[in-house]
Amino acid sequence: MSVTRPRLHMLSLVNESDRGTAEGEAADVAPGASSFRPPTIRDVAARAGVSKSLVSRVLRGEANVSAARREMVTQAMKELDYRTNTIARGLSESRSGTVGVMLNDLRNPWFVELLEGMTTTLDAVGIAPVLADSHLDQRVGRDTVETLLRQRIDGLVVVGTTDAGPAIERAAALVPVVLAGTHEPSLPNVDIAADDDIAGARLATRHLLDLGHRRIAYLQGPGVVGTLRRDGFTEAMTEAGCGDLASVQFAGMTEESGYVAAGRVLDAEPRPTAILAFNDVTCVGALSAADDRGLRVPDDLSLVGYDDTYLARIRHLSLTSVNNGNFAVGAQAAKFLLQRLERPTQSRRIHLHTPTLSVRRSTAAPGGGKG
Repeated sequence: MSVTRPRLHMLSLVNESDRGTAEGEAADVAPGASSFRPPTIRDVAARAGVSKSLVSRVLRGEANVSAARREMVTQAMKELDYRTNTIARGLSESRSGTVGVMLNDLRNPWFVELLEGMTTTLDAVGIAPVLADSHLDQRVGRDTVETLLRQRIDGLVVVGTTDAGPAIERAAALVPVVLAGTHEPSLPNVDIAADDDIAGARLATRHLLDLGHRRIAYLQGPGVVGTLRRDGFTEAMTEAGCGDLASVQFAGMTEESGYVAAGRVLDAEPRPTAILAFNDVTCVGALSAADDRGLRVPDDLSLVGYDDTYLARIRHLSLTSVNNGNFAVGAQAAKFLLQRLERPTQSRRIHLHTPTLSVRRSTAAPGGGKG
């Protein structure tokens, strides 16, 4: 078995019929036996024990392939060192074998699982992601999108909220673009893979209401995502007849902004008995603000985060948090991009992942009851 190589190139996404007679002429060579020619799709199919059409579907990132068969094909590709052959194919198609991934802040743990889902899907077809931190680039006066385009990327995935709408619109005229975990900018030829933010906020708010909380605050984050989660929060509060007890405080996305915003709502009278934070990072800030005021979580204050990152799962924190399917969202964004590389002019598609709630020790009935 050959050693897995770095993700520095891509598998060509051409049709089986386009491979011409080269594969037919090599059909009688045993898979992996020849040292004089690179392996073909036929070789991969034979090694995996599947059909050529199934291999093609895996290369295109299609969803209608079982995980077991996808793994068989991927393993066969690694054993045959199939990707070595695809570099030349990519060059012949004037493709770089890379896609740009623009994140708004690499320090946010929300990106970890989303990137894992994305890179797993891209790696299966030999495409390498090129990461760029727009937050850092903004600080040094660098245009993130332009920098990525100079790298001859084949496509672009924009992850999270960004204010680079005009630059993304220009990029979409040059390469396929997909949004992951965000809904903006809204462009006719840009696909979206994201969480159903309204449903997620409603789910978290209903959990607090079911525990008996009525005075609940929402720490709002930036952009459309922050607004959608606010809408889900206020809708659930209004439906429960508690609309006049709901409060909203802008918080941003950082621990510090969560600390400051939570401090404002906790210093107000009457004080809320529960807080829904924009994300897990701001929720940690709210936890610190509560601790500084001598408030015990969950006895005196219930806290709910969003994104269900590793922070929420740390035993000492044990935050109840909305799980927005980061891995699945990242994988779907990659699939959208692979499909758009083949069919650039297809209509825009939107996939919203249905969130769930991971209940931990940071929520309880008002007064510390188990509720």
